[in-house]
Amino acid sequence: MAQVLEFRLPDLGEGLTEAEIVRWLVEVGDVVAVDQPVVEVETAKAMVDVPCPYAGVVTARFGEEGSELPVGAPLITVAVGASAPGGSTEASTGSAGGSGNVLVGYGTSEAPARRRRVRPAPAVPAAANGRSMAAEPVGEPHGGPGAQTAGRDASGAVATATVDESGVTAAGRPGAPEAVADGPVPVISPLVRRLARENGLDLKELTGSGPDGLILRADVEYALRAAAVQTRTAPVPAATPAAAPATTPGGTRVPLKGVRGAVADKLSRSRTEIPDATCWVDADATELMRARAAMNATGAPKISLLALLARICTAALARFPELNSTVDMAAREIVRLDAVHLGFAAQTERGLVVPVVKDAHARDAEALSAEFARLTEAARTGTLTPAELTGGTFTLNNYGVFGVDGSTPIINHPEAAMLGVGRIVPKPWVHEGELAVRQVVQLSLTFDHRVCDGGTAGGFLRYVADCVEQPAVLLRTL
Repeated sequence: MAQVLEFRLPDLGEGLTEAEIVRWLVEVGDVVAVDQPVVEVETAKAMVDVPCPYAGVVTARFGEEGSELPVGAPLITVAVGASAPGGSTEASTGSAGGSGNVLVGYGTSEAPARRRRVRPAPAVPAAANGRSMAAEPVGEPHGGPGAQTAGRDASGAVATATVDESGVTAAGRPGAPEAVADGPVPVISPLVRRLARENGLDLKELTGSGPDGLILRADVEYALRAAAVQTRTAPVPAATPAAAPATTPGGTRVPLKGVRGAVADKLSRSRTEIPDATCWVDADATELMRARAAMNATGAPKISLLALLARICTAALARFPELNSTVDMAAREIVRLDAVHLGFAAQTERGLVVPVVKDAHARDAEALSAEFARLTEAARTGTLTPAELTGGTFTLNNYGVFGVDGSTPIINHPEAAMLGVGRIVPKPWVHEGELAVRQVVQLSLTFDHRVCDGGTAGGFLRYVADCVEQPAVLLRTL
């Protein structure tokens, strides 16, 4: 007899709570092998193909393309040991124990336990769905007799119970995630309910943006932000009652989700928590450009300008380690980091991402060029992994590619500094006592004033400018 196992959306990276279904790679009735990708999802950090740890026949899919699912929500169910339509026994070769492979924060060594927060009907014993209700919080409604939900019996197969018709029904129906009824409110995540409860928000007043009106965390956060803005901008009551009726201007609302939402959250947090300051300097990059041309004329692999700037940054951070650090306010400590994991800003069709070159301080210009090229291509195709988008300690932002000269970068929280590089263009410059046309670039450094003072930041930026103007300065630290 086939055993039906449920595969839930795993934790795909640091701090991620949901993912958007981009494309299903399997249909109901398809035979899947162990570790075969079944769905392509987009998180706030990357596009990821999610492999299934079970081999068998797909019996259900949860969520439509374009919908968001929280971590832990059901993705698919697989009948392990069942024959595929047409009598094939190919599915039975898989193991019900899973592949043993581990996605980030999610093991697949055994079938994940169902954590359904729905009270079963009085006529159905608590053991019928394979778990105890002792852990259920008191005082939260979970539905009553009449609606349908699903549990699991002792064998791991999906069992069915009935609850109130006012409850939300989603389990066992392909194309919709399982929901839990807070009265008639479709909510799947305890975190969403807690967030609303702690902020005094009535979920019944919200319209969910998820499948079948499912209320997501983003919906709650948006409602809280809107309420905060309304409170701040509420007009003072007029002395006379002749106030004009409120009107809503036309426009288009663009949800802050996915990459754009993650960028918004991180930049807002940076400006809220970090007391930043910016200093800048113009530098003559003529000699740096000549040095790069000489390197690339040797027939060896080409050296990118970004790689040379990165090599200069790692040399500068070795002299000014205060800027390769982070601040632990809970312990009231500055944590100076040993390794330089260099992030670089990359604009893609999906938005701004910051891939990270790990151990940049241990790479030469040629190795840095190769890694920048690899990560840039992965960013363009949306194949960066969460590991390649996290862990940065310092960021290099080359906004000169957009044809602009200067900027005041916002620090990539929780880092302590970011170096911005403008375009390199011919400008009049005093060189060796005479006016000449030189290749000039503006460099700007935004730094966390908690980790150092202006003297340290100025020293770092001046050293970077000296290396740009006279690349031979780097030889002292090689």
